[in-house]
Amino acid sequence: MEVRLPELGENVASATVVGVLVREGDRVEKDTPVLELETDKAVMELPAGVAGRVQRVLVKVGDEVQTGQAVLEVEPEGAVGPASLTEPTQAERPGPKVSEAKAPEPKSLEAKPLATAPTPGEGRLVPAAPSVRRLARELGVEITRVVGTGLAGRITEEDVRKAAGLSAPVPVAASPLGEHREAPKAPLPDFAKWGPVRRQAMSSVRKATLRAMAQAWKEVPMVTHFDRADVTSLEEVRKKYAPRAEAQGVRLTMTAFILKAVALTLKAFPKFNASLDPEAGEVIYKDYIHLGVAVDTPHGLLVPVVREVDRKGVLALARELAELSAKARERKLALEEMQGASFSVSNLGGIGGAGFTPIVNWPEVAILGVSRSEVQPVWDGESFRPRLILPYSLTYDHRLIDGAEAARFCRHLAGLLEDPMLLALEG
Repeated sequence: MEVRLPELGENVASATVVGVLVREGDRVEKDTPVLELETDKAVMELPAGVAGRVQRVLVKVGDEVQTGQAVLEVEPEGAVGPASLTEPTQAERPGPKVSEAKAPEPKSLEAKPLATAPTPGEGRLVPAAPSVRRLARELGVEITRVVGTGLAGRITEEDVRKAAGLSAPVPVAASPLGEHREAPKAPLPDFAKWGPVRRQAMSSVRKATLRAMAQAWKEVPMVTHFDRADVTSLEEVRKKYAPRAEAQGVRLTMTAFILKAVALTLKAFPKFNASLDPEAGEVIYKDYIHLGVAVDTPHGLLVPVVREVDRKGVLALARELAELSAKARERKLALEEMQGASFSVSNLGGIGGAGFTPIVNWPEVAILGVSRSEVQPVWDGESFRPRLILPYSLTYDHRLIDGAEAARFCRHLAGLLEDPMLLALEG
């Protein structure tokens, strides 16, 4: 039987092989890891799914494999003929959840991309916008046979045009709110003409970041609003209760307070916790508050998600944030731990800087950037007094959010940060 790549998560259509853990002739159990896969900033092991002996390994390190693609051939234990070479049921199969749709049989024993395998209507989830589907219909392209190159394997208009054998954009009907057309990309110059150069392959993390940032920059017209808050009282509270938190094994950080304040502000300004659906002309309001928190790791920027932030206390948030950050640095985050954020926070205060303009993590509509706090002289009407001032910036999608709303959001956030008691009273 063939071991195929199962569905790895929502809108995740492919993975990179970073480790082959078995060889031909090896005996494996159902839960024996056979491959190490990297996709969308997470590393995971793929179990064999059946006990038996490895007949052929169809992939190698560095290969990009698609959902449904055969990666291994295993002769199950007790096999007596072709009738016994059946895959285990979903209930028996360990590891990531596999789609209920039966994967198509390949035409040969070689691993083939999903682009050549499925047949129309077979049940494959196709990550593509309605405008892209419409373009595929107009060009006569079967979209289930197209391999997406966009964010998380999403199929783009360029992918459809290439599948149709076209190199230039073809006019199509615009979406209700308008549609941006990309100009053809100019080729890079030959840098070697001016001196020695070196090429290094991007890591999977960097590739994922590249796709996400390019998608966000293309989709979202961004504006950044800058503000600051006097967190002198908040820092006093943090220092006062830090020993109690440490006694429980928790490091009480300013970020935990900021997450709580952001969650309460999002409840007061639900538009910032929404997403846009331009094709339908609708705003999608989310009745949950899951915050993505940017974590700097040796492998690149990872964004684990802290869920139900508005329902948790500061101490619980500090504990959960520390656990997720540790898993991010050790590359142990599961895909689901990086999905589902409704708003993001990037705190560079531990490194430094007076301010920055973070990029909105599409399809979210806003992101908060926090910089390093510093003691500054502040006039209180009679004299200058030293106060701890925290600078922050809010980047937002100007299609949905206006400047005045962004300013009110930031002022509400400042009020919570400047009066710590409000963090307990509101909510």
